[in-house]
Amino acid sequence: MKTFNVLILVTFSCLSNGLAAGTLDQIPHLKSLPDSTAVLQNMIDEHGGNLLLEKDDVLRITEPLVFDLAKHKAVAVKAAGGVTIVMDGPGPALRFVGSHEGTASPASFKPTTWNERMPMVSGIEILGNHAEADGIELVQTVGAIVSGVSVRWCRHAVHLVNRNRNVIVSDCHLYENSGVGIYLDDVNLHQINVGTSHISYNRQGGIVVRDGNVRNLQVSGCDIEGNMPADETPTKTANILIDVSGSPDTRAQSIAEIAITGCTIQHSANYGTGDIKKVAPGGANIRLAGKKIYPIDSVTISGNVLSDTTTNIDIDYALDVAINANNFFAPQPANLHVSNSQRVVVSGNTFNPRQFERPGTITFDDCADCIIANSTLHQFATDTGALILDRCSGFTLNGLNLSDCDSGLVLNNTTDTTISSCRVTRTTNGSPDISINDSNKNILLVGNAFGGVVEIATEARSSASEQLE
Repeated sequence: MKTFNVLILVTFSCLSNGLAAGTLDQIPHLKSLPDSTAVLQNMIDEHGGNLLLEKDDVLRITEPLVFDLAKHKAVAVKAAGGVTIVMDGPGPALRFVGSHEGTASPASFKPTTWNERMPMVSGIEILGNHAEADGIELVQTVGAIVSGVSVRWCRHAVHLVNRNRNVIVSDCHLYENSGVGIYLDDVNLHQINVGTSHISYNRQGGIVVRDGNVRNLQVSGCDIEGNMPADETPTKTANILIDVSGSPDTRAQSIAEIAITGCTIQHSANYGTGDIKKVAPGGANIRLAGKKIYPIDSVTISGNVLSDTTTNIDIDYALDVAINANNFFAPQPANLHVSNSQRVVVSGNTFNPRQFERPGTITFDDCADCIIANSTLHQFATDTGALILDRCSGFTLNGLNLSDCDSGLVLNNTTDTTISSCRVTRTTNGSPDISINDSNKNILLVGNAFGGVVEIATEARSSASEQLE
């Protein structure tokens, strides 16, 4: 005989009109709400692990509600309307614990794991009222779906730990949390899709992957903004942070196969209030922080709008990164910084400070075999070089159009590089359109249009003179 779990209808009429806007400090009567933890946990355990919450409920809990998938199998938490859960204690409001120990391959699944498939959370709001309150935690789940969920005033909104597979986070509002919006915390996780969500004003990062073994992260169609300190606190976080730089120097913790497409990713740097001159110094829109023994590998950043951070994209120790068809503006000060990396392709992008006056620099340090092509660089307010290659080798610069910048292309200690079909025009203050000193070797220049000063040292010129004449 087949058995079916039953959705349990829970009705609490604590605050029929919902919560006021602001912070929990402005809503002191939350403490007067009854503690519903035991009631809800009993209902979960007694009725198959599913929970249907009725419209306009506000429920206060002080401990995590635990969904034991090995016990209850597939479960769902849903709301018939506007439901708020207030987490007034440490830990996640909702903790889903599975038993999967394998990969995403069907051959690695135990029979019991199939019964735990696709735990779902949808249609609820979670508010934190404790410094260590989190929203949703996923542990050893398969096919988890978090959809139509709002998490505010917590620490981490969605927290993935230990091991998970095939996760979907979509149509969510993860907003104004003290920690991270979506946190892949030293997790073994392949296949996660994050889509069509607002992930904003989370102080320690928007989407953060730290350590672990992660593959196949897709972020698409999201608005991701202000995920760093909203003050002058220095930071190394980012709206999207992929970080294994602090992990042990082994291959056990590695990250690869990431696509970030069609997102607006911005804030904060330029819009300080009061006496704040620079917001979140050191922050980035996208930061890839790899390690020498195992760089971050196979990343696509395409079709995004990136603005208003210290550095729009910051990359250290990465391989095979494609940065294509993005719109960069309003950095404070840099658009792109790449170091210790190989085979980075930057193509078809626009770089423009727009209403600001910013250096906007594009810098590559200690990199090899990269391509920078078919992009516009406009009004970079720097006299040290709009595009700088330092200690690089095997580069191709092609089809770049630099207009109205305070300086042009600068090469230092760079070898075996071709610069072709580039145009530099209206460079201001008499600075060179291109500067190549004697530290560079084997620089080939073909078919470029330099409208101003060309500054090539004697030894460097000997290898480039035929192409310049």
